[in-house]
Amino acid sequence: MGHFYEHANRLRWTHQHELVQIEPWGHDSLRVRATLAPDIRHDVPQGLLDAPAADAVKITIAPDAARLINGAITAELSAEGQLRFLRSATGEELLAETPPYVCGPTPARQLRPVEGEHTRLTINFKAYAGERFYGLGQHQHGKLDQKGCVIDLLQHNTEVNIPFLLSTRGYGFLWNNPAIGRVELAENHTRWIADASPQLDYWITAGETPAQILAHYNSVTGYAPPLPEWAAGFWQCKLRYRTQEELLEVAREYRRRGLPLSVIVADFFHWTRHGEWRFEPAEWPDPSAMTAELDAMDVKLMVSIWPTVSPRSASFEEMRERGFLLRTQQGINVHLEFFDKGGDQPLYLHYYDATHPDARQFLWDRIRESYYRQGVRVWWLDVNEPEMYPLDFTHLRMHAGDGAAVANLYPLHHVRGFYEGMRAAGETEIVHLCRSAWVGSQRYAAAVWSGDIYSTFEVLRAQIPAGLNIALSGIPWWTTDIGGFRGGQADTPYFRELLVRWFQYGAFCPLFRLHGFRSAADSPNSADHSGVANEVWSYGDEVYKILVFYLHLRERLRPYIMDQMNKASTDGTPPMRPVFFDFPEDARCYTVDDEYMFGPDLLVAPVVSEGTRQRSVYLPEGAQWTDAWTGQHITGGQTVTVDAPLERIPLFLRNGATLPIHAPNAT
Repeated sequence: MGHFYEHANRLRWTHQHELVQIEPWGHDSLRVRATLAPDIRHDVPQGLLDAPAADAVKITIAPDAARLINGAITAELSAEGQLRFLRSATGEELLAETPPYVCGPTPARQLRPVEGEHTRLTINFKAYAGERFYGLGQHQHGKLDQKGCVIDLLQHNTEVNIPFLLSTRGYGFLWNNPAIGRVELAENHTRWIADASPQLDYWITAGETPAQILAHYNSVTGYAPPLPEWAAGFWQCKLRYRTQEELLEVAREYRRRGLPLSVIVADFFHWTRHGEWRFEPAEWPDPSAMTAELDAMDVKLMVSIWPTVSPRSASFEEMRERGFLLRTQQGINVHLEFFDKGGDQPLYLHYYDATHPDARQFLWDRIRESYYRQGVRVWWLDVNEPEMYPLDFTHLRMHAGDGAAVANLYPLHHVRGFYEGMRAAGETEIVHLCRSAWVGSQRYAAAVWSGDIYSTFEVLRAQIPAGLNIALSGIPWWTTDIGGFRGGQADTPYFRELLVRWFQYGAFCPLFRLHGFRSAADSPNSADHSGVANEVWSYGDEVYKILVFYLHLRERLRPYIMDQMNKASTDGTPPMRPVFFDFPEDARCYTVDDEYMFGPDLLVAPVVSEGTRQRSVYLPEGAQWTDAWTGQHITGGQTVTVDAPLERIPLFLRNGATLPIHAPNAT
């Protein structure tokens, strides 16, 4: 039997060496921490902002149980230490820890000491029939509902770990811990595990709708800033433009053809060496003139920045001496075997330590001198997991702590350094394209793309739930490499059909970006690789005509898209979301994973299989729908089969909405 007491508007329970603390943390929300230490620590890396205003909080303590009520959510703690969360108005159980086994005192919470100050954390919650789970960042398993999945809590290329889930039982749950671990969403339990952490820490909120739950989550982790208007346009990219003149000529050709273009990208190996963060002067002789010419065309230049440092770079010795590089627990501090300019063999690269404030400032100082002062304002923060071989974050030592305990923070702090540098320079229109993210990355203007995915229809299909789940994890700015990154063969009918279908889908993603290697070779990882041509005119006349139509369609939709982006920055509503987000009362919507809402007025149903010229679409109940191509009116609550010729992605307008889908001169 434990001991209850109230401490500064918090409920506490102690038993033997364990201390559990429950406190209000935002509207209808609670934060729970537990430790084997004498008291709760407040210096532990985590993702929550300072506690916002709570509702009227009520704590009651009786001999056999205690309760803390914060608005719509109630925590009930038994004398034995078992926690339950209830809906305050009805007493309905939202979530509960598993009870101890009958034959032994195995607790739901297990805090087992490991090396140093850390414990291995495990917490078990009950499983419920019919419960579905969404969120948890971005994953490539192709599932929207992640019930039944085991998700590794670590970052790597194409897999983004944001440990927040949204449950159909009416709660949201944040595992507020950057440690390496996993979550098991099993039929018999939900189990969260952290391999090494000073204390257990999670946050839970109650809401009547998914929109309300996500609004609560954004209020405690931060909102994305307003998206710059130019960022809603088309982004042109390939692997890679080798020279300043080659890049400029592509931008000029877009303008000569009268095609929309907002951003063009200088990808990797434009630099001298990893860790010098500057243009190679022989290939990019006058960056200021380049950015000035692009500005005159209303085109932004985005530059790829890697966090890697070569031992041959001019920065290496100073960064090593000042402790600005990631360390390993044992052995040599190298993390990635990769190519660099000036050599035909890979070498071992280091990473700067993004969790070190002075290291972030050191990097930004070089970015400011080499790029910002020459007119660059948009940053592609590639490889920011960070990518390592072998992928063993537990072997790292960071400024913030042992890798096992804090490694998932790396992408958050990396984008933070660029955001704070841009803000200090007086910039307000800020976007960073990132390959990874964590809790709160959105508040530092992080846009995420889905990584180095393959060029297949199966992978295209998987991007729909991947994008919807990261939207439900607090990241409203998201995109893919249109056409996939690797394995595509540009001159084949299969790839050209894939590119058309992917481009159609991309036009209705928050960000609209064409990128890829476009070669049968599996690996583009060489300083000599440049990929093949990847402009919209590179794939033949039939493809070109279709892509141009969707370029102009995207332009016509930009005012509508910006309305959705502004909403995301004020209340956290993602522009791209599952259909159940807008139709929470329609039970069938929770199983729909191959279509989505793009803002409140437009339902998008991408074609994701080769040779398909018709597809079935579920139209949610409670609305009247209009086929955007044919004008046919359809009552919701039914599945319809619609034509989808190669030039058409099925689109439906809600309740008489009018959007400029057709070109102005179309009949």
